Amino acid sequence: MLEYKGYVGSVVFDSDAEIFYGEVVGLRDVITFQGMTTQEIKQAFQESIDDYLDFCKERGEKPEKPYSGRFVLRTSAELHKKIAAQAATEGKSINAFINETLEKVI
Repeated sequence: MLEYKGYVGSVVFDSDAEIFYGEVVGLRDVITFQGMTTQEIKQAFQESIDDYLDFCKERGEKPEKPYSGRFVLRTSAELHKKIAAQAATEGKSINAFINETLEKVI
């Protein structure tokens, strides 16, 4: 994984083509990059982010931001009820309870 200006890139090595290629994750917009060496892939990643930000600026659009800190979780009504009950038992909001629980396993 690579990180630059808050954006995260996932990198894979293609042994047949003998090249690294990657994509910025967490966006609807598609930003890709490639390189022959680790230095090239890092540079290409950063240049791709800079190009994306410049492109958005030229068009007068706000660039997409990865990982806002919000995501939708769909679950069963029964599990929702159990989560709410456990959170209340611990004197926490559902968000606080879920955040603390996820922090323990990740």
